[in-house]
Amino acid sequence: MAAGPIAERNQDATIYVGGLDEKVSETLLWELFLEAGPVVNVHMPKDRITTQHQGYGFVEFMGEEDADYSIKIMNMIKLFGKPIRVNKASAHQKSLDVGANLARARGPRFTLSITIYI
Repeated sequence: MAAGPIAERNQDATIYVGGLDEKVSETLLWELFLEAGPVVNVHMPKDRITTQHQGYGFVEFMGEEDADYSIKIMNMIKLFGKPIRVNKASAHQKSLDVGANLARARGPRFTLSITIYI
């Protein structure tokens, strides 16, 4: 839905929603989380090639209390038969993490992570 610049978002009132089925839309998330409190913004990052969402999203509420309440009532509910994970969105770290996920077609998943301290 309407997404403003990241600097204008209230990080303390923003939650992470993971484990989303491919049928879930930003409109559906907005309507679902409206049950917990006034929603300001919903964002579901999309794959640049397929334009499908990546199975997670962020919901920003009017206040931190609404975000906390939504975590309590919505975490692990089933949406299209799949339990969703609802947590506080991570705050920015003081160190800059640069990473890449490397995966082989039928092999184990590897993670490469580089930390640069400023």
